[in-house]
Amino acid sequence: ELHFMKKIPSGAEASNVLVGELDFLHQPIVAFVRLTPAVLFSGMTEVPIPTRFLFVLLGPAGKAHQYHEIGRSMATIMTDEVFHDVAYKAKSRADLVAGIDEFLDQVTVLPPGEWDPSIRIEPPKNVPSQEKRKVPGALDDNASHSKPEKHSGPELERTGRLFGGLILDVKRKAPWFWSDFRDGLSLQCLASFLFLYCACMSPVITFGGLLGEATSGHISAMESLLGASMTGVVYSLFAGQPLTILGSTGPVLVFEKILYKFCKEYALSYLSLRACIGLWTAAFCVLLVATDASCLVCYITRFTEEAFASLICIIFIYEALEKLSHLRETYPVHMHSRLDLLTLYYCCCSGDTNLQQQQQRQGHGSWTEIPKPPWFSGVFLLPLCPPALFPQECHSLHGEFRGSACGRDGPYAPNVLFWCCILFFSTFVLSSLLKKFKTSRYFPTRV
Repeated sequence: ELHFMKKIPSGAEASNVLVGELDFLHQPIVAFVRLTPAVLFSGMTEVPIPTRFLFVLLGPAGKAHQYHEIGRSMATIMTDEVFHDVAYKAKSRADLVAGIDEFLDQVTVLPPGEWDPSIRIEPPKNVPSQEKRKVPGALDDNASHSKPEKHSGPELERTGRLFGGLILDVKRKAPWFWSDFRDGLSLQCLASFLFLYCACMSPVITFGGLLGEATSGHISAMESLLGASMTGVVYSLFAGQPLTILGSTGPVLVFEKILYKFCKEYALSYLSLRACIGLWTAAFCVLLVATDASCLVCYITRFTEEAFASLICIIFIYEALEKLSHLRETYPVHMHSRLDLLTLYYCCCSGDTNLQQQQQRQGHGSWTEIPKPPWFSGVFLLPLCPPALFPQECHSLHGEFRGSACGRDGPYAPNVLFWCCILFFSTFVLSSLLKKFKTSRYFPTRV
């Protein structure tokens, strides 16, 4: 005891942690006591020094191990220099809770599976200063005013030489170039091959079909598949980024639509102009690599990415609404308000002598009377239209379609526009609900 007293500085005070269980208690009772002045309890401490703080925890029987661990945790907190000051100056429970939170923010926790309790860590030779933690609001100011971490790395450093960044990239990737191929021969990579195949093939075919519709078949699924296979092989061999997935995306589709529309309006060759754009793009890429322009990636923030993504979304939304509005021209709305014409839809090709002769030869040049409903006093007379006469044949015979169900290009099904509007907005509402469904209470964070 005397040997231990020699190592304790003068004026030291003790903190006692007391835990236990009682049969008559139904819930735990916790008390943190600060004595003023410090009191010497004989027999409570290992050495006779006055006690300043008392932590008492009493609870129902059957949880002694948990109470013991809580006592150990409280004893660990009392060894912290900063919490000492908080405990000496605390005026309420909130001050103690704030001190515990500050301790937990700075503490280092070792997981039980990664640490052997039989091993003892030697104390550091130089104990780091805790003065920064004692400054009020120092940690909060540093956290709030800290600048966002920028992209860093040797790949984004400017060399100042022509093709300097490319040369350094080749030097960094050369030692692992052949090992990438050797590692790919392992059977463990088979699942990755299948995943990459599906991940690359699906968008290429999908956007290839959309490109075929947007460019009138100039670039379709076959061309997209051939281009994706060639660029994928070349990029994976020489770019040093084997995990990057290449393929058509939404911005490419929007660009191709705008370019094809531009070529169509000004009578330009679409494929020739597209080849020129590809060559100019390659030239600009070589220029950017030569001047180490990749270092500008450090200045690209999330705001830039979201602004570009928002532009693409706006273009797609505008095109969807534009296509919906064009349906009115192909499928006009039946605007008859008379009750006897609400369900009367017919469309016949007529208007030329050759057409009438063609109809008479087919036996469809007369009119017929159809049954009338009991509430109608007139007579329905409809022309018998030739069933085999398609819109192309009608136009070739210099005829025109006449009737309540005739549109710009021939017969149409009524009320298609309203049905498309219902499908359009229903799909939008359904997709929004499904997107929010994953964050609803049906998918909690804990099961």
